[in-house]
Amino acid sequence: MLRVAVVGSGPSGVYTAQSLVEQDPEVCVDVLDRLPCPFGLVRYGVAPDHEKIKSLQRNLRTVLEHERVRFLGGVEVGAGGVSVARLRELYHGVVYCVGAAADRHLGIPGEELPGSWSATEFVSWYSAHPDAPGDDFLRGVRSAVVIGVGNVAVDVTRILARGAAELSPTDMPQAALTALAASGVREVCTVGRRGPSQARFTTKELRELGGLPDTEVVVDEAELAADPAYGDPSELPAAQRRNVEVLRGWAAAPPRGARRRIRLRFFLRPVALLPGDEGRVGAVRFERTAPDGHGGVTGAGRFEEVEAQLVLRSVGYRGVPLEGLPFAPERGTVPQLAGRVLREGAAAPGEYVAGWVKRGPTGVIGTNRPCAKETVTSLLADAPGLVRRQVPADPLPLLRAAGAEPVGWAGWLAIERAEAELGASLGRGVVKLPDWETLLAAAGRAGLGT
Repeated sequence: MLRVAVVGSGPSGVYTAQSLVEQDPEVCVDVLDRLPCPFGLVRYGVAPDHEKIKSLQRNLRTVLEHERVRFLGGVEVGAGGVSVARLRELYHGVVYCVGAAADRHLGIPGEELPGSWSATEFVSWYSAHPDAPGDDFLRGVRSAVVIGVGNVAVDVTRILARGAAELSPTDMPQAALTALAASGVREVCTVGRRGPSQARFTTKELRELGGLPDTEVVVDEAELAADPAYGDPSELPAAQRRNVEVLRGWAAAPPRGARRRIRLRFFLRPVALLPGDEGRVGAVRFERTAPDGHGGVTGAGRFEEVEAQLVLRSVGYRGVPLEGLPFAPERGTVPQLAGRVLREGAAAPGEYVAGWVKRGPTGVIGTNRPCAKETVTSLLADAPGLVRRQVPADPLPLLRAAGAEPVGWAGWLAIERAEAELGASLGRGVVKLPDWETLLAAAGRAGLGT
């Protein structure tokens, strides 16, 4: 019987487990995760007001409840946990689906100032990730700048502009809801260094900004017109063309005098974060850019400053090395061929990758399906050789001996019950538990093991 460990319970890990049990009628899969909760970025990265996308958890949980799939949360792999080498001894094959956990930096002066954060840190806070930083995001903030024009940038812009009435029905943790409800943010400026035809947000996400209560979206017609494709967007791909049309409509709309304002800016490149009161960030200095004729931009030598007591950068992700696995730092991925991990150019028997750590931070949630399937095809092709090596009939006692305290599916169900009880006590729906202590205490009521 083939025994496989999948490290990571986000979409790529769950789709890998699903593909394994669908293609091999006898394989047994343990899905390991550092956190006591499954679902990865579907739980901790999708905005709380995007219920349709979050409902994907129902499909993922069906896989984790399969009779030949076992969820083992709270299992650290790598430094400080179960080593890659030890995991390889316990299973015929190991598939690493650990994502891309690091944020790209701007690399400009002042980026380290208090009040300057990655968008991922902000998302982790309002999504109740147990490793999220504290509640200091919104203190004294009147104006915020979001650097980047992808869907994550639009998400954090929308959350900053939402009121308590719209966020209370979500599973947002109570501390974040309270802070956002009391927020003094009145203007959010979301900035891209290139033009609207090159923005990465989807039209659906973009349009949501225009439907926020007591909020108006302001777009500068002159910045749109600087895009060579703006005058005749008919040659653009459909998604970009729709984006331009939405932006054009906002640029033509008269001011409404709403309580909050979202400004969408283009052709501005951040060059420095400037200090304000109490040594916190107070403004962002931008350089005007212009198209270079080759799909990029060049600096125009003209500068402006935009007030901001909160700056969120949303300029991409990078994978981080996992101790014991090879790593290509220039790409932020594990070297691989069709999902097989490459060590010194040769396939390492029994070691595989899927998801962002395999291909880089590209694609949408559904992109992980074919990615996982390719990796599983390679693993099952290798299976006749892999099963010749004897492994434990049940690795769980040996994982515990290696220092892990796994939270099984019963523990996760106990966490779900505790979140429902918390929400009921607050007069809300389900409310996420926000920290390690409360999560593990809830899981412990069912017993940490499986």
